[in-house]
Amino acid sequence: MNPSPLDAKLDALVGGKTATALAKAFGMKTVGDLVGHFPRRYAKRGELTAVADVPLDENVSIVAEVLDVRSRPMRAKRGSILEVRLTDGSGGTITLTFFNQAWRERDLAPGSRGIFAGKVSRYRGTLQLAHPDYELFDDNDTGTDADSGIDMDAEAWAKKPLPLYAATSTFSSWQMAKTIALVLPTLGDLADPLEGVLSDAERTERDLLPFAEALRLVHQPAEDRDWQRARDTLRFIEALVLQAALLERRAEARSHRATPRPAKLDGMLARFDAALPFSLTGDQQLVGAEIAHDIAADVPMSRLVQGEVGSGKTLVALRAMLQVADTGGQAVLLAPTEVLAAQHLRSVERVLGAELCTLLAPTLITGQLPVAQKRAALLRAAAGQAHIVIGTHALLQDNVQFFDLGLVVIDEQHRFGVEQRHLLHAKAENVPHTLVLTATPIPRTVAMTAFGDLDVSVIRELPAGRAGITSHCVALAEHPGWMSRVWERVAEELALGRQAFVVCPAIDAATLEEDDGDTGRLSSAEGAYRNAESGFDTSTSLTTQPAGASTSLTTQPADSEDAPKRLSAVTEVLEQLRALPVLAGRRIEALHGRLSSDEKDSIMRAFADGAIDVVVATTVIEVGVDVPNASTMVVLDADRFGVSQLHQLRGRVGRGGVPGLALFVTDAEPDTVARQRVEAVAATTDGFELARIDLELRAEGDVLGARQSGGRSGLRLLRVTRDGDLIAEVRDVAAGILADDPGFVAHPALREAMARRLDESERAFLDKN
Repeated sequence: MNPSPLDAKLDALVGGKTATALAKAFGMKTVGDLVGHFPRRYAKRGELTAVADVPLDENVSIVAEVLDVRSRPMRAKRGSILEVRLTDGSGGTITLTFFNQAWRERDLAPGSRGIFAGKVSRYRGTLQLAHPDYELFDDNDTGTDADSGIDMDAEAWAKKPLPLYAATSTFSSWQMAKTIALVLPTLGDLADPLEGVLSDAERTERDLLPFAEALRLVHQPAEDRDWQRARDTLRFIEALVLQAALLERRAEARSHRATPRPAKLDGMLARFDAALPFSLTGDQQLVGAEIAHDIAADVPMSRLVQGEVGSGKTLVALRAMLQVADTGGQAVLLAPTEVLAAQHLRSVERVLGAELCTLLAPTLITGQLPVAQKRAALLRAAAGQAHIVIGTHALLQDNVQFFDLGLVVIDEQHRFGVEQRHLLHAKAENVPHTLVLTATPIPRTVAMTAFGDLDVSVIRELPAGRAGITSHCVALAEHPGWMSRVWERVAEELALGRQAFVVCPAIDAATLEEDDGDTGRLSSAEGAYRNAESGFDTSTSLTTQPAGASTSLTTQPADSEDAPKRLSAVTEVLEQLRALPVLAGRRIEALHGRLSSDEKDSIMRAFADGAIDVVVATTVIEVGVDVPNASTMVVLDADRFGVSQLHQLRGRVGRGGVPGLALFVTDAEPDTVARQRVEAVAATTDGFELARIDLELRAEGDVLGARQSGGRSGLRLLRVTRDGDLIAEVRDVAAGILADDPGFVAHPALREAMARRLDESERAFLDKN
């Protein structure tokens, strides 16, 4: 096929300066990258955006009218502040604030309309756009449409859809629209990925446009119907391309051979089951049977087990590890923190009993083990003596080898990237079976599940005897006096002979908890939230920081004259609690990632034995920690944590016969995304419902790459929460094509679209996954 106009380099068409800015802000290199940056929403020049609907703490682009302008001197230093009030025409107002830019008063005359962009905040009860930017409409330009050159009357001009794009502080929505308008005329005829996929009758029935026309109309619609039809077409094409790629890679992966690990009637698994002092739940039995069937085959298992916190996922995984051990193989359990890895080892040893422990030699490998102890553990793994190996990121190091690795279990998989899982797979002679566990699926995993890359098992049933958990959002923004009541409730629980956790986002005044001191970075990127389904243009500037980057421990109001707010830190809260009269005499200790392995293990053992009443901790206790007598979980600055983290933290209490109490303390204002996140977790303990909410509250993770959440999503128009039916329909279409035309030789335009859509890193991801 001839080179596609979509593969042309941007600098030749838009100039080197603009091309560099697009590459830096969005990673765009080609025309296809640019025209594939679809509008986030559509506004109209004659319709103002309702100010009451703008989300707090989000970067937005709105259509508004200047109401009035006033300038005042700064209080604390020399200079002026220009305040511009915008109106939505129905009583709602929002303020733009400019520092030392008095000249803008001439530009922003009352009555002027335009697109205004910035981050929404609330200052002294008033909505404002921080770091604002704008483009005013030219009232003298209503005779000709700037996009198409077609003469338009004033009414048509006012009603014409105005595309608003995801933007950054350095490249605005209106700059994006103008740049795309430059390249659209160069596209000409484009190969259509749906050519040969659907008949003319099927395309007509679905109202799908030709590919080139859909690209033009999504960016330059004359009426709402244009962009709606264009989006429907492009959404179908996106689903088809991704489904075809995933199914092709899935077929390729299943062509590899795994070592079968059939169950033995008189093996260690059978002995373990016979000695269990309780019965498995129905869901545990069903999921266990599915896994047993998978690992007995010579096709590599790739299965996700979704289960509520405390539903017994780890027990199901242990039974699979025993089935592998019955064949002489080894199983690895990869845990996100040293605290959890050590607890897993103790739990496994306790439930196996002395005889099976002697045969299986469960072994711990973490980054902070003493040298002699670590050397002995490495030798046991390499010689095959250790049939169960439990560890953290340290397992990924080159010096960790296995004699016969047959199963990889990833516990709380949202804490690990695809690259890390691949490193473990590379340590096996044949592709090992893989089992991933999650209590609250994060967006990328839910997306991959919806796209059919993993087989899925579900454990909803909880073991008998759980007393349940009561959750509350402690809203200090409206009720600052409630904080004292939080500590009174903790004291009341302690008086009943119970124990409590208090969780902070920071270790001290200068350090956020990023990892637990082990090899590798454990941050789950939970903070990179934005409302992907919002009706507003949201900036792509919300990204996770690279390892080693400094992290601000303060939150700054929009007016730079105000003082920042400090985050709760373990070291400070520890001293505060020890000084509280209501907690006098209580044994209160700290637990965080800067402690040594021995210190962390000692504190957790003492807490589990009842020798400590309250542990003030960071998220090192987020997953898996099991202290049945712990009844209370207090999370300070709860809005700084993600849905999954809050749900996991809550799951540390109410694990035995003691009722659980979770108090999520937040200063977040009502109606902000951060506050919605906390309230959502407080409202339900259903992990599956929270997974749905999680998808709606933040960007879906990159379906095609290792990014877990935030940043530029791999999904452009598709949304897993909305387009499940379409994905299922298109999956069947793609499966039919792959069955008849495995190499897509008869579908060259689709093959070309797949190649364009998947860059080298994304192809490598699919290969590894």
